[in-house]
Amino acid sequence: MQYIPFTFVVLVAIEHLYILVLEMFLWQRPRTLKIFGIPEEDGESLKVMAANQGLYNGFLAAGLFWGLLHSNEGFGQQIQLFFLICVLAAAVYGGFTVKKTIWGVQGIPALLALVAVVFF
Repeated sequence: MQYIPFTFVVLVAIEHLYILVLEMFLWQRPRTLKIFGIPEEDGESLKVMAANQGLYNGFLAAGLFWGLLHSNEGFGQQIQLFFLICVLAAAVYGGFTVKKTIWGVQGIPALLALVAVVFF
């Protein structure tokens, strides 16, 4: 097992689990709404949408952990690459359509993990 790619992929997976928790369980807290740049008065009306997004972030994390834990290392690496590309695509789209900081918060870690998986 290569420790550098493993570490980067775990960090991306944990980040997406954290986003899941924020969006599904802590959405209406003022701190969470501030993180996402949502006015408090809009929190309730966006609650279901945020929970849906949180679920998708959970799927990304689950896929990354699946790739890390797969018994066939080569296939596990392919799974990791697929889910890292999904995270990167979501970050690029989110950066253009929602908030540019998504590129740094989600895009850069995913890109670093992707490079680590490919080159280490």
